[in-house]
Amino acid sequence: MTAPAPAPTCSALSATDEPLAGTAAHVTGWLCLEHPGAWGRDVLGGQALGPELSAELERRTEAAGVRLLLIRRPGRAVEPRPGRATAPPARRTVLIGRSDPSSAWCERLEVADPAALLDLDLELPASAPGIGRPVTDPVTLVCAHGKRDQCCAVLGRPIAAELSERFGDSVWECSHTGGHRFAPSMILLPTGYTYGRLGAWQSAEAVLAAGRGEVQLEGLRGRSCWDSAGQVAEIAVREQVSASASDLTVDESGALPVVRHRDGRAWVVELSRTELEARPPSCGAASKAVVALVAESVRPLAA
Repeated sequence: MTAPAPAPTCSALSATDEPLAGTAAHVTGWLCLEHPGAWGRDVLGGQALGPELSAELERRTEAAGVRLLLIRRPGRAVEPRPGRATAPPARRTVLIGRSDPSSAWCERLEVADPAALLDLDLELPASAPGIGRPVTDPVTLVCAHGKRDQCCAVLGRPIAAELSERFGDSVWECSHTGGHRFAPSMILLPTGYTYGRLGAWQSAEAVLAAGRGEVQLEGLRGRSCWDSAGQVAEIAVREQVSASASDLTVDESGALPVVRHRDGRAWVVELSRTELEARPPSCGAASKAVVALVAESVRPLAA
């Protein structure tokens, strides 16, 4: 008897017709904690940081609109052996950053205890607070959260390893970023620009562009400080005009997003929603309808 063919992965199904634009996580900033041990399925489920600290961090990050990620150096995760606890690192790297283009920043510090995260002000100010060392080169976070979805581990870890060989300590594996089906998924800090479905070469080009203050369009899912409509609108404008990473802002207060350039130009972007065929949002999950947000027109506004 012939064995049934394996079901397509969520990333393979998504790649057939689902647009990337507008799929980045919508957050104001990022809080990353080095944790080389097991992450569990949910980083705030209690396995990695304990139930009490996880619950308090979840409450605070949700209130501030900040995404907590666990990070580790590219390579095999350190899983504890049965009956043996894994010794925690003496010092852990913490990255904290704000992604708004008006003042994007990232700082790096070290803590001895994850509970020290509770001492941080997550209402991220417009100016870097000076709690750590300024990070000037782009930080690269590649989702490799295999306990959450197999696509993240299978597709993300090789990308993280290759980027690490080229860019060194600025590259980390990270926990779930949102959107397994767009794996491999990569976030660049401090901008929060999020990418998907890129190979190693294209990922490296995106990092190099970020180092020049530019934005690579290939594989771009959106900038995290905007909602889905704002992300789609910004990308649509970037496809028509030349702009650095800090040149464009999105006004999301009206019925339609308005993208503004620092030189005074502005564009209103009309959007449409298209319902795609249902597919699992994650490998092994039940199928759900997917609504794609698409830019229909980009219209310049009078100065």
